[in-house]
Amino acid sequence: MIETILLLFGGAVMLFGALGILRFPDVYTRLHAATKCDTGGAMSIILALVLMMDAPALVRLKFLVLAFLIAMINPMVSHAIARGAYKYGVKPKVVVDMYAWDNP
Repeated sequence: MIETILLLFGGAVMLFGALGILRFPDVYTRLHAATKCDTGGAMSIILALVLMMDAPALVRLKFLVLAFLIAMINPMVSHAIARGAYKYGVKPKVVVDMYAWDNP
């Protein structure tokens, strides 16, 4: 039962993340949607697979390591992409630019 809920949650997060990528106006908000989609959706689906599958403990451990790596690396990579885009000159289409306040 819990694995079905995790699969549905992961699918919903992936769907809303894909919609966010299509609907949001600039690189930064699209990157935000993609990060949520990858981190939340993929982790939920991987956890559901760990609970569902009839596999040895080593295979389940590998899936858990994969979920941990997604949780740790994906936000850092997204931040690096956003920082690189800002340094390259891509300005956000928002009213408040807090990054410019910290980095004049």
